[in-house]
Amino acid sequence: MAHDDDSQALDRASQPDAGLSVAVSDPVQNPGLPPHRERVTDTDPKAEKTADRTVYTLFYLSLAGSIWAVAAYMLFPIEDQSLLSIRYNNLFIGLGIGLALLAIGVGAIHWSKALMSDKEHIELRHPTRGRESTREAAIDAFAQANEESGFGRRTMIRNSLIAAVVASIVPGITLFRGLAPHSTPDDPTAGDPVHLLSHTMWEEGARLVRDPDGTPIRAADVTLGSAFHVIPEKLATLSHHDGYLEEKAKAIVLMMRLRPEQLIETDDRKDWSYDGIVAYSKVCTHVGCPVALYEQQTHHLLCPCHQSQFDVTEHARVIFGPAARPLPQLPIAVDDEGYLIATSDFHEPVGPSFWERH
Repeated sequence: MAHDDDSQALDRASQPDAGLSVAVSDPVQNPGLPPHRERVTDTDPKAEKTADRTVYTLFYLSLAGSIWAVAAYMLFPIEDQSLLSIRYNNLFIGLGIGLALLAIGVGAIHWSKALMSDKEHIELRHPTRGRESTREAAIDAFAQANEESGFGRRTMIRNSLIAAVVASIVPGITLFRGLAPHSTPDDPTAGDPVHLLSHTMWEEGARLVRDPDGTPIRAADVTLGSAFHVIPEKLATLSHHDGYLEEKAKAIVLMMRLRPEQLIETDDRKDWSYDGIVAYSKVCTHVGCPVALYEQQTHHLLCPCHQSQFDVTEHARVIFGPAARPLPQLPIAVDDEGYLIATSDFHEPVGPSFWERH
């Protein structure tokens, strides 16, 4: 009875509304579906078996492509940073991932065209939310689709598809390993982020120079309210092949000058500034964004990414935002020629606070 009500509702919905459309005397006739043409796999069991083997072979080929991509990552490393190594790495990993995804796609299409149910029908859509009986019928439709597709019955195809899809994710996960530094017998701490961020190119006597031209900075040239983007002098001579960007990301500094009486300094850090000139790491302690905005009137440093604010007058103390600790301060002084120099490296790791949880 419920199905009769559904049919009547569909009939009423299909009738033209005089207020919305015009009924004509010679409406376009529904041509219906063309005669159904059976596939070879529908009439020939041998062809069906061949198609079945083809589909799961393609899925296993996808699995092999994913395994090869992971193997190529290890067989063709790019630690030496040579152009030839990078080309081989990209080529063979790309071929493996491409084969894995292509084989899944071709196998799924061949499965649907050669083995899944080939019935042609018109699906009538209910104009509103279906009744409970209709919703129950939808569950039956899923069960019928499973039966017609053979997903639950064709175990070789099903298992090979699941294996291929799962394996296709593995190469992408493996590539993330290349983003991390690698430890070696000669340098066992190369893969330790805490150690890497605890040591920069700043050292005792290193001159503060402008970023990026490398011009040394005299204390007399730093005026009240000014801000300088600063790097170590040795960094300015470092090439990109020798890790310029990596070292700069750790050693970049923002230097400002205030009136000495405006600084609120602890006893153990009073010799870290020079005549009101202070220098702090430019790397935000939240997630590592560049803290590059300086407000002269309030003496606040602002990180534009997540709005953390630091008070320059009080050792870059956090006054707003998600940053968990102050910016590391670089101890500075002047040499005999009046140029600003560092008296040591940072006394704490630069960058996000979570690196300290070790």
